[in-house]
Amino acid sequence: MPLSVEKVERAFGGVRALDGVTFTVGEGEVHGLIGPNGAGKTTLLTFQNIRLFAGLSAAGNVIVGEHLVRKAPLWRRMLLLPAARAEEKAALDAALLVLARVGLRERAFDTASALSYGEQRRVEIARALARSPRVLLLDEPTAGMNAAEVAAVEKLIREVAAEGRSVLLVEHNVRLVMEVSDRITVLNFGKVIADGEPEAVSRDPAVIAAYLGADS
Repeated sequence: MPLSVEKVERAFGGVRALDGVTFTVGEGEVHGLIGPNGAGKTTLLTFQNIRLFAGLSAAGNVIVGEHLVRKAPLWRRMLLLPAARAEEKAALDAALLVLARVGLRERAFDTASALSYGEQRRVEIARALARSPRVLLLDEPTAGMNAAEVAAVEKLIREVAAEGRSVLLVEHNVRLVMEVSDRITVLNFGKVIADGEPEAVSRDPAVIAAYLGADS
């Protein structure tokens, strides 16, 4: 199993932010994690707030994230010896390929600060993909994106899963989660209240009451 979360607990003072959270993400599975504000999603995935280097280009941010030049010793990189130059070219080529995959090849040499928020989010996804992860963790990947960008991310998620990689998707866009996920886990007040296929989850009375606001 690529990812297994078992009985995760987290408390702040007397408040339980996570209370025995358990779920698994299967091979090549897109697993959605949803819940209302305060459900515990951010507590579960706290590392995802990774900022870009504003002064670096989009390609530079991908290269830094992947550490593709790490094989060449610092002194060799400073002297620009052939081995170092070859590794730097390979790093750039790889960065351009992954940026093309997220639709940003033409913005590869623009600084991160010159990109829109939605484009910056796509650079973050590219940086994660550059490491060829077995499990891709995405925290609100479509935040700040327009409809066309959201559709592109949905297509990308499907492609990643088709390659046999697993995806854990935390997202407020319920439509996206329902359409792209194989399974969905729903949190409320730090507890799992539903776990299953999208259609079953969407019909679950606890989900309707707690998340979709049927009682409002």
